[in-house]
Amino acid sequence: MEEKDEKLMEKIISLCKRRGFVYPGSEIYGGLAGTWDYGPLGVALKNNIKTLWWKKFVDSRIDMYGVDAAILMNSAVWKASGHVDTFTDPLVECTKCKKRFREDTLKEKGICDDCGGKTGEARQFNMMFATQIGAVEDSSATVYLRPETAQGMFVNFKNVVDSFHPKLPFGLAQIGKAFRNEITPRDFIFRVREIEQMEIEYFIREDGWEKYFEYWKNEMLAWMESMGLDMNKIHELEVKTEDLAHYSKRTIDFEFDFPFGLKELYGLAYRTDFDLKSHNLIYQDEETNTKIIPHVIEPSFGVDRTFLALMLSSYKEDISGEEVRPYLSFNPSVSPVICAVSPLLKNKPELRDYAHIIYRNLKDEFGRVMWDDNGNIGKRYRRQDEIGTPWCIVIDFDTLEDNSVTIRDRDTGKQERVKKEDIIEYIKDKMN
Repeated sequence: MEEKDEKLMEKIISLCKRRGFVYPGSEIYGGLAGTWDYGPLGVALKNNIKTLWWKKFVDSRIDMYGVDAAILMNSAVWKASGHVDTFTDPLVECTKCKKRFREDTLKEKGICDDCGGKTGEARQFNMMFATQIGAVEDSSATVYLRPETAQGMFVNFKNVVDSFHPKLPFGLAQIGKAFRNEITPRDFIFRVREIEQMEIEYFIREDGWEKYFEYWKNEMLAWMESMGLDMNKIHELEVKTEDLAHYSKRTIDFEFDFPFGLKELYGLAYRTDFDLKSHNLIYQDEETNTKIIPHVIEPSFGVDRTFLALMLSSYKEDISGEEVRPYLSFNPSVSPVICAVSPLLKNKPELRDYAHIIYRNLKDEFGRVMWDDNGNIGKRYRRQDEIGTPWCIVIDFDTLEDNSVTIRDRDTGKQERVKKEDIIEYIKDKMN
């Protein structure tokens, strides 16, 4: 990692903790590797990501059905899907310090990243978390925390078809947690043991797969741009045949220029009929009056990686003044806070009372509104810039005279006077 990239990650991690986006998991007890907790602003950003994704890919479409499958599933599901036998990573152990690593993440093959010792032969390590269900601990009671959300949709294929009788093509969509026992979690929230996925299984006839693959590729690119990701840092990687997952005939990885390297952000896979065939599921095709096994296109999005890519895409530093001004240039639709309301002076009841009225009105309208009267107005602006708040609204003594407020723009720093009754429409116009 280049020095400037390393410093950028340090700034992002520091900002995330300092401003309440992301905290180390179990920190007061020394932490737990590969786990992170999302604070108030982090939860807000994640929820905005998920809400916008659901709106675009489910609510605005007529061919998509949402599901929310259980995290724990019958172990036969994972046997049929191939995960029990193939969901593995190459594990190596240092012969000197005894630390274990995922072989393909080593800086130099065969050499320990920590002590420089030699590593032993690689062995395949299954990444599924196993646990026991019920009161008796035996092999029949073993279940797994799901390593992906996809199988929850496949096993509900028949249920949705029986309930809604959808015609091909149609899709199932789900947002949910998945768990992977990563050998070496690293790079902040990029590689962790508990992830949140947004996935679609889009069922089609086999002869149309190339057309739908291209269609979903364009839909994913449009999503990335609408979220405010830096499209100059997005790269398409055609996964080589020898590197494809066991279920895939074609896969594209959308990679992002993270400070720690070019890494996978999203994936688009043509899963053929592997999954439905594995679960012995068929579809009565009304157009041909025959029974078929649909094929599947799978657009897959990670919430946590979207979060990190958004933070990196939005982080800016304004160095035009005497001091560096860091800020997050979030698209207002995804920003954790749309606007902040402040009385110019904290100790003036007349300003505070007026500001509270405006705050409540905006809170009722937009929800994502923050009250901020801590420190002087300059410090408030800096704080709100750093968390990505697009507009700061200040109630001053002129407000008491003419019922107008000052609205400051995050990106430009410019200020406008706006009448009290026009504030909501002003912000709506800016958001649009």
